[in-house]
Amino acid sequence: MSKILIIEDDTEIAMLEKDYLEINGFETEIIADGKQAVTAILDNSYDLILLDLMLPGQNGYDICREVRDKTDIPILMVTARTESMDKIRGLGLGADDYIAKPFDPAELVARVKSHISRYERLVGTTRKADNEEQIIVGELKILRRSWKVYKAGQEIRFPNREFELLLFLAEHPNIVFSKDALFEKIWGYDYAGDSATVTVHINRIREKIENDPAKPEMIETIWGAGYRLNR
Repeated sequence: MSKILIIEDDTEIAMLEKDYLEINGFETEIIADGKQAVTAILDNSYDLILLDLMLPGQNGYDICREVRDKTDIPILMVTARTESMDKIRGLGLGADDYIAKPFDPAELVARVKSHISRYERLVGTTRKADNEEQIIVGELKILRRSWKVYKAGQEIRFPNREFELLLFLAEHPNIVFSKDALFEKIWGYDYAGDSATVTVHINRIREKIENDPAKPEMIETIWGAGYRLNR
């Protein structure tokens, strides 16, 4: 049974999320304080995090920033703030998706199921593989099946969307893909965001793999066309 951590200080909303998720077969835990949430995430095993933005103790942005490089499970932000910059900021810190309050509980459950299924397809039982296929790009090594990335022998943690995007580009080197094409491939038509999400994730990937993210050589921007991974 998948376990969901609900980080929400509004009791009514937290109980609504809990009830609908448990009706659909999920185990849930509720935490209302931001600082307690960070400890819980790092000390326990969850399959997905539902993260409110406005929390006592520590806000959702800071929680996402603190835990994202330590865990790769899906993070779904639940927020009353619908401005594009707020969404882009959350995605830029490593959130996988967001849903705006007030939300349809059925949509929330559908989003949770979708993200857990995607995550399980990516990493489910394949992390134990040793002799797996790998892609080498300069000093970068990408392991397809175990969902790991190494640069100069040091492992770099990648959330699931970032890994999918990097892997797709690495599997199709020297080909230019538009932002719309990448968005459709990685996020799909049913995702609530837009192609600006691609830019946010490309920037995060560059920060991890480029020697100078301000002058990227591995993932190049082709102005007016899109992005290309040089190999």
